[in-house]
Amino acid sequence: MVSGHLFLCRRNSWPAEEYVTKAALQLLDFDGGAPPSEAWRRRLDSHANKLKEFTVTFMEAMKMMSLGVRLWSYVREEASQGRKAPIDPFTRENHKPSASQGVPLGGMGSGSISRGFRGEFKHWQILPGSCEMSPVMANQFSIFVSRDGGNKKYSSVLAPGHHEGLKKSGDEGISSWDWNLSGQHSTYHALFPRAWTVYDGEPDPDLKISCRQISPFIPHDYRDSSLPTSVFVYTLVNTGKDRAKVSLLMTWANSIGGTSHNSGGHYNEPFIGEDGVSGVLLHHKTGKDNPPVTFAIAACETQNVSVTVLPAFNLSGENCSSEKCTTAKDMWDKMSQDGQFDRANFDRGCTEPSSSGNAVCAAVSASTWVEPHGRCTVVFALAWSSPKIKFQKGRCYYRRYTKFYGTSERSAINLVHDALTKYKRWEEQIEEWQNPILQDERLPEWYKFTLFNELYFLVAGGTVWIDSEAPGLEENSRHGTNNEQERILSENANTNPVANHTSFGDNDVGRFLYLEGIEYIMWCTYDVHFYASFALLNLFPKIELSIQRDFAHAVLFEDKRKVKFLADGTWGIRKVKGAVPHDLGTHDPWHEMNAYNIHDTSKWKDLNPKFVLQVYRDFAATGDLVFARDVWPGVCAAMDYMEQFDRDGDGLIENDGFPDQTYDAWTVRGVSAYSGCLWLAALQAAATMAHRLGDRTVAEKFKVKFMKAKMVYESKLWNGSYFNYDSSSRSIQADQLAGQWYTAAAGLPPLFDEGRIRNVLQKIFEFNVMRVKGGRLGAVNGMNPNGKVDETCMQSREIWTGVTYSVAATMLHHDMEYQGFTTAEGIFIAGWSDEGYGYWFQTPEGWTIDGHYRSLVYMRPLAIWAMQWAITPPKAILEAPKINVMDRIHISPLALRAFSESGVRKIAPKTSCFSSTVFHCDC
Repeated sequence: MVSGHLFLCRRNSWPAEEYVTKAALQLLDFDGGAPPSEAWRRRLDSHANKLKEFTVTFMEAMKMMSLGVRLWSYVREEASQGRKAPIDPFTRENHKPSASQGVPLGGMGSGSISRGFRGEFKHWQILPGSCEMSPVMANQFSIFVSRDGGNKKYSSVLAPGHHEGLKKSGDEGISSWDWNLSGQHSTYHALFPRAWTVYDGEPDPDLKISCRQISPFIPHDYRDSSLPTSVFVYTLVNTGKDRAKVSLLMTWANSIGGTSHNSGGHYNEPFIGEDGVSGVLLHHKTGKDNPPVTFAIAACETQNVSVTVLPAFNLSGENCSSEKCTTAKDMWDKMSQDGQFDRANFDRGCTEPSSSGNAVCAAVSASTWVEPHGRCTVVFALAWSSPKIKFQKGRCYYRRYTKFYGTSERSAINLVHDALTKYKRWEEQIEEWQNPILQDERLPEWYKFTLFNELYFLVAGGTVWIDSEAPGLEENSRHGTNNEQERILSENANTNPVANHTSFGDNDVGRFLYLEGIEYIMWCTYDVHFYASFALLNLFPKIELSIQRDFAHAVLFEDKRKVKFLADGTWGIRKVKGAVPHDLGTHDPWHEMNAYNIHDTSKWKDLNPKFVLQVYRDFAATGDLVFARDVWPGVCAAMDYMEQFDRDGDGLIENDGFPDQTYDAWTVRGVSAYSGCLWLAALQAAATMAHRLGDRTVAEKFKVKFMKAKMVYESKLWNGSYFNYDSSSRSIQADQLAGQWYTAAAGLPPLFDEGRIRNVLQKIFEFNVMRVKGGRLGAVNGMNPNGKVDETCMQSREIWTGVTYSVAATMLHHDMEYQGFTTAEGIFIAGWSDEGYGYWFQTPEGWTIDGHYRSLVYMRPLAIWAMQWAITPPKAILEAPKINVMDRIHISPLALRAFSESGVRKIAPKTSCFSSTVFHCDC
């Protein structure tokens, strides 16, 4: 728990000149237009530097040469089948990543669009596993102001014109628009899931403008949090002496990113809806037989706001030969002259489908008069409706939001309508959730808004949220699966417990997937979910339990299809019975697990203990006995499976001399701090869970194993101040107490003496944190006892963002607040601050000590929510009886005597919960 006085005098994270002037804030403090004081800020004229990617050393490249050749061959093989390999370090995007990201749009699991802090719409993830990084520059908000009877006019796109390809002379496209915004007096404020852009006298010196972006990310709301929609609320304040006619313009290309707007077959349609909501539908025909997408852009007409539309205009004049064809320049000129479009445009009906190479766009205008010293609010909304999701091997599902809006693409109209009429309620719910943390004076300012902003990943990290429990096979046959595929799909549908598991009670929240990262395209990567899952358990616990049920059922599943492992070229089966899968797949999730094929993860030592620890933590936090009983067979199977790795019978598992855990480039030999600590924690968690479920025999078995294993672990690894990395290395691993972290988070008794735990954490703080640029980067994974970074491999010398957050959480659990917040602040300084490297809203897996990233937009940094878990534990854990359940587990005299007499031989007959009813896939 955080003490009440520690951070009261802590410095602000932002210099005063970054704030909007107090006068402007007071003027905009109307209808939510003023941004909160606790928010991440950036001036719009800030330079968006290109990000620098890591490189391997010559020796690392030599060691990985064979792996690289096999991986290159595998990537080419997948490409020949029209698929993207889950890990592809060879193909690079044309658009280089830059420090320009901002809060993404929409709820979870229905496709996402990110929006940069300067206003560009980018990082399109409408199709599963696909990310188009480049911005679509036609997608903009613009403003037209007329004063003094039209003698004084201002017009500009509301984004700085700092982009390649703009300002081409003679262009009929968007370069012909007025890009007059310098951004010098405009500031972006981000507090996910909302963002504010304040234009303090730009482009009209006498007009203050605030654009508030709102998305329905609402904890514990399993309906609206699935909606693919966002709202943009413009607050206008006229500080001039004359009334101003203000017209705001939203333009949108019929595109899902990349070059999709040029593919042809797209058409637009104006609409007038209920409650003054009107706009344009943009019907998009996707390529490669993917399901269609329909966008809706709309504004809300009121007594003071008039809404007009232009259903279609061409992005350029190159393919615009018809007299009826409207170019981007024509559209802009019309708005500059009249401030609105013709009302008759609503009656034009659907446009003709676009031809190949011809990009079609639409526009919605909202016009109003703002009196001298008056205020006005104008509201726009965006929605995208793609009801059906199709994975690359042909299987289709309906998205979660279709449960409430139906399966027609035209539901985009209802989505924008509800967004425009419900956004105020969403904001109330968001503020009710966030305010207790924002108003907690014990907490550093940087921590408050970084905590919320790291949640961007649950929208922009490639999430999929479906409604159906399992797909209809007839759906797949319509998409061209051959007879052999249909046989495999049929077998899986009938025998795969992962695909067919059902929810219990009132926990029907559909099924949820999220990617490891946009560069590592694997769904629900479990060794990483171990760190990230605190966010879901805090905010959407039913989703977290659903994911755990998926993996609990997966433990009992076997898939005998052959797979080549690229690290050594050996062959094995895709999924081994009893082993927790690395992931739920890539191109056919739930049905074809373990897309990761670098190593044989059935031999990894961390996945099964991590599963047991997550299940127990979730059970302890929710008190859900139905969940506990449902997953218990999987827990027993996972624990029994691990016995094969205790080769000397001392109760402790051993690593096998290759990278057999989440650090998949860092070799581990024999007994190890990381895997061993996870195993100790899993033994205690399994024993406690067995006791709580009334399984006394299994509880006794795991307690005895725990007692033996703990003695061996400490005797073999403790060196007086920390636990050695493994049997052959004294490296100080930042993550060595991962098992103790979960033990504390679940309310279990500590694995070791409290003084010993604090000694380890202090050692990590002094060496892994403070000896790397004074703690301004986070915790380096490996540090030698001489104070030099461990250069054993690529991963030992990296700072992993999510691991740093988890280490900080462990420190908080053990009343080391100063060390915990200082450790985590290194990630903020390096990743989010002005003096850092520009990784905001794209936090990578890690960076090197010179700030070069590896794997942007990564899952693990969600572990910052483990810090909040430590600060405010859930009620079920906080109010649990303060007793040591392990002391209540009875040990028979025979087992106790055997334990006392021998520390090396088996001491109890094997008691297995491994169900004999195990499902197989022999295809």
